[in-house]
Amino acid sequence: MLNVDQKEQIRRAFYIEGKSIRQVARERHHDRRTVRAAIRDAGPSRYKLTQPRPRPVLGPFVAIIDEWLAGDQFSPPKQRHTGRRIYHRLFKEHGYRGGESTIRDYVRQHRARSRPVFIPLSYEPGEDAQADFGEAVVIMKGRPLTIQLFVGRLCFSKIPFLTASPNQQQEALFEGHDKAFDFFGGVPHTVWYDRMSQAVKKALPGHRPEEQEAFIAFRSHYLFESCFCNPREAHEKGLVENLVGYARRNYMVPVPEVDSFQELNDLLRRRCLAEAGRRLRGETETIGEMWECERPNLLPLPAHPFPCCRTVSVRPNRLSMVTFQTNRYSVPVEGDATSLLLRAFVDRVEITDGTKVVAVHERCYGREQDILDVFHYLPLLKQRPGAFDHAKPLKMWPRPAALDLYLARLRERLSHRAATIEFLHVMELCVTHSLGEVAAAVEQAMTLGSLGAGTVAYLLRANRTPREPAAVLASAPSCPPVQDRDLSQYDRFIRR
Repeated sequence: MLNVDQKEQIRRAFYIEGKSIRQVARERHHDRRTVRAAIRDAGPSRYKLTQPRPRPVLGPFVAIIDEWLAGDQFSPPKQRHTGRRIYHRLFKEHGYRGGESTIRDYVRQHRARSRPVFIPLSYEPGEDAQADFGEAVVIMKGRPLTIQLFVGRLCFSKIPFLTASPNQQQEALFEGHDKAFDFFGGVPHTVWYDRMSQAVKKALPGHRPEEQEAFIAFRSHYLFESCFCNPREAHEKGLVENLVGYARRNYMVPVPEVDSFQELNDLLRRRCLAEAGRRLRGETETIGEMWECERPNLLPLPAHPFPCCRTVSVRPNRLSMVTFQTNRYSVPVEGDATSLLLRAFVDRVEITDGTKVVAVHERCYGREQDILDVFHYLPLLKQRPGAFDHAKPLKMWPRPAALDLYLARLRERLSHRAATIEFLHVMELCVTHSLGEVAAAVEQAMTLGSLGAGTVAYLLRANRTPREPAAVLASAPSCPPVQDRDLSQYDRFIRR
């Protein structure tokens, strides 16, 4: 096989010196076919197989290996055959006695041949966006927590948006969209998804899937079109698929330490805005400059946001609680509605009777938990003060230590029942005043030595009434002098 220096000498002899192929072959001691090949191509020589190499050991098993690898296309990505697994199966099931490295080399070559090829895509401003969910770990209140990331991206400018939530349920999908549209400054004409259960009711291969009614209402509110990838074809929305990994490596390293989801989402928003200064490969403008060009082409935001919640009908039980996802939430005992509506948002639960909201609770993501508001049971406690010491809502009520001390002082002076009733009257004041204000008034009452609920109410009113400073009173204008009147007419009237 000739090297490039030998080829150069042959080509110079033929083209510049004018020698014939026969003469060059005789002088250089090469075959005339070799000389012709050098004249045709000046590049390095490459070895070409005229026929496949024989595989005396592996050959009988190639069809079996190809069948297994073809079946892997319909298996979960993390449960597919590796070269080592194929070797062990062939050894045990089919009597293969060759080397493992031979199997692994064949599997590597087979997968290189079947590697998919994609088409570069280009998007118009404002036309398309992609959305998905991903997972990450943060340190929240000192403990590791797995959170769910809603990830959205405009396809033209590539500006990203991320927001964290405790789950991937439908209300989290809606709230993520609502925040993303507000961040983007408008609504893209089309949003691409995989066939997520939060949006798809029934997946029909080869056809447009049947969508959830709530998702259709949400889409209709914002007037965008939804498109869904084919099954197991996540590359069809590759921009957002890549963004999930990019965000974990760049936004979540080191692992964020936060106290709430609001603090985490503020951090993610700042890091998304920082992306506006980047310029992607092949672009002449930064992400932020392309984003400014894209905004005018987005659909306008609606006048009011969509209620990003799940609404279910609930019925209070005899403990004045309604059940949602195995957890029970309290409602006021004086309510007479036999059927209520519960609206589950990502962060809270609202319960309404159809005309007004009767209860609001922080949403619980545990199981079989009771979330109770003590003020929902206050009228019943006043009727049954004997249940005060064992009432679960009271034990779950976070209150200042001053209130517990106040109750102890009451029980030192009054009977157990009278002290309980007096304390319940003070609890009623917490409905119209903040807990801190009531605690301050209770401390004043204990200092004065007057522990009645009337004293606490008076102190609350006094603390809220603005007092005029002495300097203002001193500078006030003096009252006009009172003029003397003739009272003789009044005396005559009296005598009559």
